[in-house]
Parts: sequence; C-alpha cells; structure tokens
Amino acid sequence: MAQVLDTVTWQQRRGLGFMGWRAFNGLPVDALVTTRGGGVSAGAYESLNFGLHVGDDDAQVVENRRRAAQAMGASLDDLVVCNQTHGRGVWRVQAGDRGKGATSLATAIDGTDALVTAEPGPVLVMMWADCVPVVLYDPVAHAAAAIHSGWRGTVARVTDATIEAMVGLGSDPGNMIAGVGPAIDPAQYRVGAEVAEAASRCFGVDIDEVIRPNDAGGTGPYLFDLWQANRRLLLEAGVPPEHIHVARVPTGGGGPFFSDRAVRPCGRNALLVRLHPRS
Repeated sequence: MAQVLDTVTWQQRRGLGFMGWRAFNGLPVDALVTTRGGGVSAGAYESLNFGLHVGDDDAQVVENRRRAAQAMGASLDDLVVCNQTHGRGVWRVQAGDRGKGATSLATAIDGTDALVTAEPGPVLVMMWADCVPVVLYDPVAHAAAAIHSGWRGTVARVTDATIEAMVGLGSDPGNMIAGVGPAIDPAQYRVGAEVAEAASRCFGVDIDEVIRPNDAGGTGPYLFDLWQANRRLLLEAGVPPEHIHVARVPTGGGGPFFSDRAVRPCGRNALLVRLHPRS
C-alpha cells in the first residue's frame, strides 16, 4: 500500500473525484482517471459513467462528460473519444479532432485504442472498467498518449504501436514517463487457456510474472497480471524503469471505480489526458 500511496494522488475538482500520478505533478500535462462520484447517472451506472455504449441514458452520460471536461478547464467540445475495439489501432489527434465522439457514438473515431497528440488543448479520452489505462508523456517532445489495454490489447502490443506513433511526433522512449492505471486485481483476473497461449506468444517462455495457473496442479484457470504485463512491454520498448509508475489500485470490491467483471451492466471510468502550452 505504501507504494500505491507514493505513486498516486486523489484530487477533487469541481465536486468530481479523480486519481492521478505524482510523476506528472508540475508538468504541463493533465493525466487523470475519473472515479464514480459526482455525476448524474443512476442505478447500475451511478454516477459518473462515461460510456455511451453501455445502456445508460445518453443525455446523462453527456452531462457527466461535460462536468469532467469542465473540471479539467476544458469544454465538452474539447473531448476526443474513440469506439474502442480491444486492438492496437492508434490515432494521431490534431486540433480539428476536438469534439469527435463527445456526444455521439456515430462521430467517435472508429477502431482505435490509443490516442497520441502533440497539440495542447484536446482532451484524449480512453474508457475502461477492469482493463488497464496507460498514459505516456514525453516532456522533451511535449507529446502525450492515452491507451486502453485489456488482455487482447496487451498481447497485441498496443503500447508498442502507441510508442511508435509518438516517435513519429519526435518522441524518444527514453524520455517518456508512463502512468499505468487502476485495473482488475491480478488475484481475481481468471482467464482461460487461450489467453495463456496468447500471452506466451507475446512474452515468450518467461511469463511467470505475467500469467500463472490458479492452482498448484498448473492446470488453470490462469491468473493474468495486466499491470506487470504492461510494465514489461513498456520496459521492452525502451521506457526507463524509473519512469514507469503503476497505480496498483484494483477495480471492483466496492471501490471508487466501475468493474465490468464485478457487476453487469455497469458504467465506464475514463482516462483523460490533456497537454497544456509550455511556458
């Protein structure tokens, strides 16, 4: 728990609760994850649900998004939202992308699980409810990314695709700072043999730190540590170990984050990333 406390910050902005990473304090970037409180959604989606795709009332979701944007000093029209597919698609966000998907699934960027930008102003949005949200920031190139990485995105190496896109913006992995966000507790994330096989193809034979059988007999089901998996991918891509900050705060269990595995239907948390102009 001490490591978690040293890594994360809990903030209140305009009546909404957010979690952030201490590593980004004082830098010209906002990197925050929403918590459940402060919104207007009801029932299974109470209260700050960010997802238009989970059965909640659209108008309430849009109001939740407006409130979160306002808490970051932005507007609803600054949000950039994707239709996420658990893949490795990356979109380079420019000023003209502001507002895409903010109020409608029809206008969201399709087939995308990572957004990168070097443009101050747009708010990059990635939704999740057990998967891992990852933020990358390069203070030298002043470029940032927001990533959604569930098990499929992890083994597809969406982080690699994102870092490659950031390199195209002038970034260097050696300069990047990574925040790995709340996700399902590895002790609770049971997966089948097909996931274990996909992890083996991704990571090779040395996967004990990433996935292991749930029983002494080694027959499964398996337990998948998304935190460790994404940390390892970031290291392999050249992000220095001291630049990787993992918020080992689990979803579910009555905590501040929605969990799809704990309750269905449920709302979606959001990772919000915004560059500010450098002074």
